[in-house]
Amino acid sequence: MKAFVLRSYGSPDALELTDIPKPSPGPGEVLVRVRATSVQPWDWHLMRGEPRVARLMAGGPGLRGPKIKILGADLSGEVEAVGNGVTRFSPGDAVYAMPKGGGFGEYACVPETELAPKPGNLTFEQAAAVPLAANTALIALRDQARVRPGDKVLVNGASGGVGTFAVQLAKAYGAHVTAVCGTRNLDLMRSLGADEVVDYTKEDFTRTGSRYDVLLYVAGDRRFAECRRALTRKGAYVLVGGSPSRWLQPAGAVFAALARAPFVSQKIRLADVIGCKENRRNLLALTELIEAGRLTPVIDSTYAFEDLPEAMRYQEEGHAAGKVVITFRPASQA
Repeated sequence: MKAFVLRSYGSPDALELTDIPKPSPGPGEVLVRVRATSVQPWDWHLMRGEPRVARLMAGGPGLRGPKIKILGADLSGEVEAVGNGVTRFSPGDAVYAMPKGGGFGEYACVPETELAPKPGNLTFEQAAAVPLAANTALIALRDQARVRPGDKVLVNGASGGVGTFAVQLAKAYGAHVTAVCGTRNLDLMRSLGADEVVDYTKEDFTRTGSRYDVLLYVAGDRRFAECRRALTRKGAYVLVGGSPSRWLQPAGAVFAALARAPFVSQKIRLADVIGCKENRRNLLALTELIEAGRLTPVIDSTYAFEDLPEAMRYQEEGHAAGKVVITFRPASQA
């Protein structure tokens, strides 16, 4: 099979399209023929091994070189074969998943416990846009912020992969949603259900005088001390990411914010999707919302599998509205 293999940290040019043996599913595993995947900040952080401080951390990308040789934390496809003990899936089933890696190859082995049936109303390309980003938004809003009907929720970085799902999820939970994004994405935010929009190029959401029960911080370079001005006294500040740097950020900003938690009245939380042990349960919850028409993936652009490095370059620029998807065959055949 063909896969993009990462042998050393670097730019998208470090992703080498290579022929490698097709994997075989072990006990409890499912072999998936990948039909689509997506690229996202998680992938290019691992590709570059940045921030470099993360290489020193347990569970980090690897000190001397990448631990994960085939990236791709989203995938959708068809079951090719199942290992011993697998009972939920059979060859031919349409599925999607959020594995630690493997989506950048034509086949991937995924634990049965990490796999869910593909939403029936989505194509493979649309389904591949869902797992990591939507799961992050779900954990942030449902589990960490515990959004309730009537809450005022602000999503900073609302036009990206996580943000577009977060706006829709907050509305599904009955919240009043304010989306912060750039000028060109204001109409997109309104179409996703945002009650109010803030153009960050013209207005500072921390100085409008508005207060929010939940502030979901997906992207940007604002410090918690600034964001705190926009929170109610008992509000929740939930971190997803921030502006990246070569050595420390966004890890440094995340740790600095979490260190303030014991000393402020607001709740400070981290949406840790990578450490989540409930991926299948969360995917099933997302599927229910998707099939009910309450949640729809936003796709900025679609690239052919052979053009995956170019898709990574585009994703790194940070201008994508929604998700950047990789298809292993023409979307019309999905």
